[in-house]
Amino acid sequence: MDDIGKLDHTEVLRVKLEGLMREHRDLDEAITALDEKGRADVLTIRRLKKQKLALKDQIARIEDELYPDIIA
Repeated sequence: MDDIGKLDHTEVLRVKLEGLMREHRDLDEAITALDEKGRADVLTIRRLKKQKLALKDQIARIEDELYPDIIA
């Protein structure tokens, strides 16, 4: 019963990956909305794009750990 509530490393990575992907999607939608409405200045758009790129890098690292390329 002590193991209930504990996640192994792979499960933790999957949960984190899901959260990062959701955040990446949200940033993409925010950038698109701000860009379409023309309400944001260039620096704000640039900052959001930089955050989105950092999230993409984190997503790629986790995906590489979860699904390594094994060449036989």
